[in-house]
Amino acid sequence: QVHLVESGGGLVQVGGSLRLSCVASGLTASRYAIAYFRQAPGKEREFVAAGRWPGNSIYYAESVKGRFSIARDNAARNTVYLQMNSLNAEDTAVYYCAASQTIITSMMSNERGYGYWGQGTQVTVSS
Repeated sequence: QVHLVESGGGLVQVGGSLRLSCVASGLTASRYAIAYFRQAPGKEREFVAAGRWPGNSIYYAESVKGRFSIARDNAARNTVYLQMNSLNAEDTAVYYCAASQTIITSMMSNERGYGYWGQGTQVTVSS
């Protein structure tokens, strides 16, 4: 059974930074993808970033390109980070990590491509 645990959310001022962590357990495939999605109050959940390893294929939503980066811990390969810089109020949301051991490239930014989800962590950006 795959289990995902996110951490690192919190309250930060506009222009600040946060780093989210997603620790995955139970992954058995030699290749897997982990993504971050977010959901703001009153809005649908949206794609933020995803990576597939090995191979380091990385994808970002246009709204976060140049500000966010997703990376896997080289030592603890079951941990994936989302570094978020230059945060603004529109980044306020609950952030979820998701995993798939079978996803195809065309589904990397689609939540239906992921079968495992974490509990979410709140990120609040204040002005």
